[in-house]
Amino acid sequence: MSIVTVQLGQCGNQIGHEVFSALCSDIRGTHGLCSKKENESYRDSCKERFFCEEESGVPVARAVLVDMEPKVISQTLSMAARSGHWKYSNHSHFCQKQGSGNNWANGYSVHGPRHKEAIMNLVQKEAEKCERLGGFLTIMSMAGGTGSGLGAFVTQCLRDAFPTSFILNHVVWPYGTGEVIVQNYNSVLTLSHLYHSSDALLVHENDVIHKICAQLMNIKQISFRDVNQVIAHQLGSVFQPAHTAGGGSGYSRNPLGDLMEALVPHPEFRMLGLRNIPQMPESSLPYSTFSWPGLLKHLRQMLIANAQMEEGIDWQVRPPHPGSSIPSTNKPLHFNTSIANLVILRGKDVHSADLGSFQDPSLYTSWLNPQDAFNAWKTPRAFNKYEKSAALVSNSQFLLKPLDSIVGKAWNMFASKAYLHQYTKFGIQEEDFLDCFTTLEQVISSYTNL
Repeated sequence: MSIVTVQLGQCGNQIGHEVFSALCSDIRGTHGLCSKKENESYRDSCKERFFCEEESGVPVARAVLVDMEPKVISQTLSMAARSGHWKYSNHSHFCQKQGSGNNWANGYSVHGPRHKEAIMNLVQKEAEKCERLGGFLTIMSMAGGTGSGLGAFVTQCLRDAFPTSFILNHVVWPYGTGEVIVQNYNSVLTLSHLYHSSDALLVHENDVIHKICAQLMNIKQISFRDVNQVIAHQLGSVFQPAHTAGGGSGYSRNPLGDLMEALVPHPEFRMLGLRNIPQMPESSLPYSTFSWPGLLKHLRQMLIANAQMEEGIDWQVRPPHPGSSIPSTNKPLHFNTSIANLVILRGKDVHSADLGSFQDPSLYTSWLNPQDAFNAWKTPRAFNKYEKSAALVSNSQFLLKPLDSIVGKAWNMFASKAYLHQYTKFGIQEEDFLDCFTTLEQVISSYTNL
């Protein structure tokens, strides 16, 4: 099944470009470490998901690019075409001359309705090119105006136009110190709207990725491109083909559906976090060796201690003892409770890896059977130069702290009516804000009580 990617705003278009580049360089790579037959079916499966073939033989990304100013889209189109390995279609982008001015309401209430028909026509055309449409992946940031406001609007339109398709929103969480004074407002409005129309939100935090660039990748002057490449690697590690548990011999045919089935058992809980191991500069790879027990031990501790990367994990955090009927308020400090987890293993000897430690019932909330709460996908084909690598997609309390913090900051501004006039002039009223706060307070409360 194919996935149509919708890239929204500057951030969405830049990350989308890096994602397609990463997928393409991975399937062209010779580091597969697996049989020729396996490699070919992996490559075909990836192409079916993300690219359509043209007569020229250059793969064309199944993507729609949307921005309210032309600069980023024209850069993105030409960079892809120059690579010579893949490109965007010439007829699947939409841009205007003026941006959204970092104003969510401008993107949602003005640009959205005004350009709805043009944007949805492009999406419809892309969807019709798929033999079987598996759903949509939208890529957007929460801080600005176009990605967040127009992104939330377009997601609602997707839900209306394709009621049975899966929609996964990939959302970039702004830096805590902030690039935009009203980013907390924009974030609260975006998240609450997406919660109503999307199947799941897969979140990357800029601060975390920045840390990975600095501490694991040893990059001295970190650019947005460096950050985006780490995000693209992590997304690729989830969306490249893998064998699901009950999937027989072939690669999973329905990546978004399988992801939702594994991770979203209840509509109240849709926030997914992603962790990857190992992550290091290419120059260090020849000097590193990895074993599955070592990688998985670190990954499990990253999960239960809510560590964002393998550096600086708190090894003191332990799961609560099974059978001790402690009320959830007395849980061990900093312990991260999960609803559902998916581990994706790629590389050598992948079938020897023992995932028993992830099936420990004490990691999960009590209302789901641990057998249902944990899933594993595997493929012997290595990903992106790593001989062995693991990704963890987790529906857990990973995002509770950042969510609580962003809602708190937005509420403080709202209570003093700061900058509200910028939203009311585009028709977003105080009641709309209050509805959004209510939605997110409910999400916070649900995750807190796991």
